[in-house]
Amino acid sequence: MIRARPANLAARSLLPALAALAAACDRPSVTVYVSADEDVSRPVFEEFERRTGIRVDAKFDTEATKTTGLANTVRAERERPRADVFWSNEQAAPVGLAQDGLLVPDDAARTWPAPWRAPDARWWSFAGRARVIVYAPDRVTEPPRAWAELADQRWKGRIAMADPRFGTTRSHFGAMKAWWDAHAAPGYFEAFVTGLAANEPRVLTSGNAGVIDAVARGEADIGTTDTDDVLAAQARGLRLAMVFPRHAHDAGVAGGGTYLIPNTLGLVAGAPHPREAAAFLAYMRTPDVERRLAGAPWRHVPLVVAPVQGDLAVPDPLAIDPAAVVRAADGAVQGFLDARAKAGAKAE
Repeated sequence: MIRARPANLAARSLLPALAALAAACDRPSVTVYVSADEDVSRPVFEEFERRTGIRVDAKFDTEATKTTGLANTVRAERERPRADVFWSNEQAAPVGLAQDGLLVPDDAARTWPAPWRAPDARWWSFAGRARVIVYAPDRVTEPPRAWAELADQRWKGRIAMADPRFGTTRSHFGAMKAWWDAHAAPGYFEAFVTGLAANEPRVLTSGNAGVIDAVARGEADIGTTDTDDVLAAQARGLRLAMVFPRHAHDAGVAGGGTYLIPNTLGLVAGAPHPREAAAFLAYMRTPDVERRLAGAPWRHVPLVVAPVQGDLAVPDPLAIDPAAVVRAADGAVQGFLDARAKAGAKAE
């Protein structure tokens, strides 16, 4: 016969579990809104937790709304902030938040190298990726070597790209317009997006990952994406290649190469856990973090730590002020969307 356990014994057996739960609830924590891919950021969080005992409560973005979705959440919560830190996988969104007063100076970051931080230390950058064209080498022997070539008619019906309203595609459109407005003929960007739209690219709401899949499946021959997506696909055995297209046709124009996209962090105004946020940001500035991202399969480009053999390098990265990218992004994206609407195209 099975006897019921005495109530007091059953209660005593729950005490260790309840104590552990209480300890977890009392554990200090930091809330990070992060648009970097989870396989990139999760190991960083786990190592921070191991070293400090501070729990990371992470809120991730979706692939379709990369960075833009979380930036809008920070804006929506400005009266009652929930995030302590914003970790973006690109620069434009945090630069925009800083301009709106939603990121505050991180005084400890004032010693960060000047090219990779805001003058007032409201944001700082590390470990970049490059904007590239991925292609199927069995179907493409001469991929585009300049971004403007995407408007050539030979690519009609052969291009895949992520929805430019979000993520790195959005910031890249802003960088294109800002750089061409400053260095090319008037209307150059507008002519480019008109030609690109006429080539009927597949605009995918599944983001850069969807671009990789479309090229790998033969639904497109080339696509616009980031280095980490291509490298991850190659590590999975997909037969894909990539090129680093230039924005300047003339190879002699310094600073006219491809667009470099750094990870960027900022302290959210009104952060509910300021001490824990300071500890997290201090950890993120340690060489170990950038070295971890540089040495992983997705091979982020080291920006602050010294490069070593095997690190990914970007030839002649595009010289562009991130604030100019923010100013140009809305108009650049709308210009492309208008051109597509005239062509009768729809997002997929």
